[in-house]
Amino acid sequence: MQLVPGVRRVGNDIVALHLIETPAGITMIDAGLPGHWPDLLAELAAMGRGIDDIRGVVLTHGDSDHIGIAERLRRDHGVPVYVHTADAARARGETTSHASGGSMRFGAVLGFAAYALRKGGVRARHLTEVVEVHDGETLPLPGAPQIIGLPGHSPGSVAVFVPSVDTVFVGDALTTRNVLTGAVGPQPAPFTDDPVEALRSLEALSALEAHHVVPGHGPPWSGSMADVIRQARA
Repeated sequence: MQLVPGVRRVGNDIVALHLIETPAGITMIDAGLPGHWPDLLAELAAMGRGIDDIRGVVLTHGDSDHIGIAERLRRDHGVPVYVHTADAARARGETTSHASGGSMRFGAVLGFAAYALRKGGVRARHLTEVVEVHDGETLPLPGAPQIIGLPGHSPGSVAVFVPSVDTVFVGDALTTRNVLTGAVGPQPAPFTDDPVEALRSLEALSALEAHHVVPGHGPPWSGSMADVIRQARA
């Protein structure tokens, strides 16, 4: 599904991964759940592309619903997987989050759990190798994605800014659809390690010349970075 020119989504508003399409190849942002593999193949086919066109996977953080098919791509197809050094251990399964989810609504939780189960969430494989990155790096991948540190949701949570598609991918630094309550609009994401730090970190987005915000959960949001930060903090 095309979100904006050059950006495609695999998955839905509950859990998704995203593809940046360029003539030089594809950069994947996050890796969803294991069951997204056939969905990825179908999306690539619709684009007239294949697995070999994927040049790299950039993880916004190392949680299980963002790493789903990353190890399969790395192991079977030699696709490098990039993650912030502070989340490398989490992506390898050496550490995990014990953060609380906060408020819940039965219908939203049931929908999230059912989708995650259907897409193999309990079978997520951790990475055995990663390429560690740091705040401020521009990666040697299609679209020249830029890493912006947004610690809080996890120690190595990042945004990935791709100027060529006017889009910043924020992972779980914020959400536009809370998977536990169903509430929509820019807001803090559940299961955040340090909610205060997460909100403070959003200031790093304020200077970006981007007009599209794409989270790991929820629909894309368009507008100024000042507006998305203000709404998330409200």
